[in-house]
Amino acid sequence: MLYATTDFIQGQEIDAYLGIVFGDAVSGINVVKDLLGGLRDIFGGRSATYERELGAARDAAMAGLTEQARQLGADAIIGIDIDVQAMGANNGMLMVTATGTAVKLRASAPQATGSPWTQ
Repeated sequence: MLYATTDFIQGQEIDAYLGIVFGDAVSGINVVKDLLGGLRDIFGGRSATYERELGAARDAAMAGLTEQARQLGADAIIGIDIDVQAMGANNGMLMVTATGTAVKLRASAPQATGSPWTQ
């Protein structure tokens, strides 16, 4: 599967647009993680705890996006957009949504392998 945030893939011809695909992930930040993240707010610096949670949620959203595209027979996903939003009581939940357009490439296009979002 090839991925692009643009509406094309350089050097490739799009044969068919298969539809919009999306993946969602909602991650809760528990009390301990929230406390550790809050300490970073007081003392400054990056919060590895929140970064790990955000990365895991982003990977889950991209995996869902990829699976939907694969079910449509796509070779690539173009126009990918990833949105992040805090939600819930005291913003204790993190929602990541990935959207894009699944496309079929011309038969002569090489296929990428080893995507970090495929299982």
